Amino acid sequence: MTENQPVDTATPMTASIMSSIKGFLGNLLSSWTVRITLLVIFLLGVGICAFFYQHWVAEFGMKIWTKSSGAKPIECVLKDTNNDNYVSCSALLGEQVVPLECSASLFNLGCRVNYGAAAPNVKLLRPN
Repeated sequence: MTENQPVDTATPMTASIMSSIKGFLGNLLSSWTVRITLLVIFLLGVGICAFFYQHWVAEFGMKIWTKSSGAKPIECVLKDTNNDNYVSCSALLGEQVVPLECSASLFNLGCRVNYGAAAPNVKLLRPN
């Protein structure tokens, strides 16, 4: 045998097994009910991924932010409710809950502190 000749690694038994698998899959996919069922399962999977996409990306960004700040991640809401491409999240920094807005885009991972929801410290505002 020379170097240029291809080596046939398929034995007759392997070829027989492969042809029986191909025949089984061909028979299975020839049924329209199986095709419709697989299509419905695929569309449900795509729908679930599309629904939770913003939440997954925001949680990933929150984990990155909390790792760099030393805080503990708490939770993010499911969707961006005001269409600003940020999802509301919260983290525990020391003993305070920090309100965050985490990006729902893979191109802008990370969070920003939402100071607008923070209550002012009343003790510092009152003179003694």
